[in-house]
Amino acid sequence: MATKTRAKAKPKTKATAKRTKEYLVDAEGRRVAVVLPIRMYERLVERVEDLEDLRAAEEARAEPGESIPWEVVKAELHAKRKLH
Repeated sequence: MATKTRAKAKPKTKATAKRTKEYLVDAEGRRVAVVLPIRMYERLVERVEDLEDLRAAEEARAEPGESIPWEVVKAELHAKRKLH
């Protein structure tokens, strides 16, 4: 698959650089990937991870039964580490 970079617009200032979108396109001109500044990518990954953590916490709270206090869980984890 041949790709080329096509920028939507050339940034003139830092403010406009944040709004510029760059895509990698295939030979037919279809967008196949996006180019992001690394800091923006890292923020997006962090947000996704936070949302996944929130969803897991909500699912755990919705489970029937009693919850286990953190101190008990922590003690069990420490005991397992000492056994291995």
